[in-house]
Amino acid sequence: MSVKRLNLRMQLALWLLLPFLALLAFDSWLTYQRAMSAAHVAFDRTLEFSLKSIREGIRLHDGEIEVDLPYLALEMLESNDGGKIYYLIREENGHPVTGYADLLLPLNKTAEPYATHFYDTTFRDQPLRVAALRLPVHDVPSAQTRVVWVMVGETIEARQALARQILTGSVQQEGLLVVLALGIVWLGVGRGLRPLNRLSARVAARADDDPTSLDAVGLPSEVVPLVDSINQYIGRTQRMQLSRRRFFADAAHQLKTPLAVIQAESELALRDGEGGREGVHLRRLNRAVRQAAQIVQQLLSLSRLDADSGYTFVRGAVQLHKVARSVTLDWSPVARSRGIDLGFEQDARVEVSGQAELLAELTGNLIDNAIRHAGDEAVITVRVAYVAGGALLQVTDNGPGIAAEERDAVFERFHRGAATPAVEGSGLGLSIVREIARVHDARITLDDAVGGGLVVSVHFPAARIA
Repeated sequence: MSVKRLNLRMQLALWLLLPFLALLAFDSWLTYQRAMSAAHVAFDRTLEFSLKSIREGIRLHDGEIEVDLPYLALEMLESNDGGKIYYLIREENGHPVTGYADLLLPLNKTAEPYATHFYDTTFRDQPLRVAALRLPVHDVPSAQTRVVWVMVGETIEARQALARQILTGSVQQEGLLVVLALGIVWLGVGRGLRPLNRLSARVAARADDDPTSLDAVGLPSEVVPLVDSINQYIGRTQRMQLSRRRFFADAAHQLKTPLAVIQAESELALRDGEGGREGVHLRRLNRAVRQAAQIVQQLLSLSRLDADSGYTFVRGAVQLHKVARSVTLDWSPVARSRGIDLGFEQDARVEVSGQAELLAELTGNLIDNAIRHAGDEAVITVRVAYVAGGALLQVTDNGPGIAAEERDAVFERFHRGAATPAVEGSGLGLSIVREIARVHDARITLDDAVGGGLVVSVHFPAARIA
């Protein structure tokens, strides 16, 4: 299951978005507090004006407080943009004169006279903003003075509505700024990543065997250490591949030469000791040496063709029909020794892009595999044709074939077919065929032959008539 990774621009946008949202929330809270403070200042002026209007109607007559609310104060108390207005005139001894008697006095009951004091309280389960005035009232004829409290309070719905209106406008503006900032960051990061995209394209376009270092010209200074590390890795890889190729060449020489000498000596000994008991042992020795030599050759071929071996594959124009016919002729003596009818059919003169040596090895492995598994007196046909713009190489035999459920497994290394378990072989032939087909961009299919047997087809793309 593949994990979808976020690209760098998306990660930066997310990392910036979260702090921006946090700052936006904090700034919204500050804006709301400032808006409420501004609303208090504006609405408190109205409350203070009401207090002064009510104060003008308060007088002391014959020792009693009389109140005559002015018309303007009454109008303000009756309508206030949907809010509720409460007022109270109370003597300092606690006796209410008029208004809502349960309205609370300010905490500072010895406040300076004639000075308006504002405070917040709760009245009848509603938050209330109250303006209070401690007012001395004089009666000149009787030379008496009484102190009263004049209080006017209003609920804060209108103030909150004004603060929300201010907050909404501020949030919309700041939200737009956040979006614009993220857009600028998105575009800026995209522009900043262009050198990395060009570097990625250069790396992707490099050939597998390209040993040159990457050029850091035009890249940001932060990326140069990465390019240097990649160049160091390329150098180590090239040295490792060179060492590996040198090892393969040395191994091929050091192993093939003594095996060839042992094989030649055993064949000479067979001629000299023919008929004796020692001939049986020599034949076994010769067969084992032949098999060992073949396995060594096949293992070296597989190692050389491995995708990670660093093998340099040079393509050229190869006439497939000539290669297949030549290899078929080379295997004819082996086929005749076992009574096998090995034939070659050429439907067209076909030219493919590849390497003649490898194509010859592919054809030889297919013929060798057919000879080993088809059995004595079998019929094997090698065919080259031009089909649908591509070349087709087929090797057909009338042997036991390969079961359908086993056809994928036969390309694995050292796999032995269930139909022919007693046949000598290393189990590497079809693995080599698969690797050679891979480097030629070819496709292999296994099918049943008409009348029984197996058809191995190798399809080469982009071929042409020679």
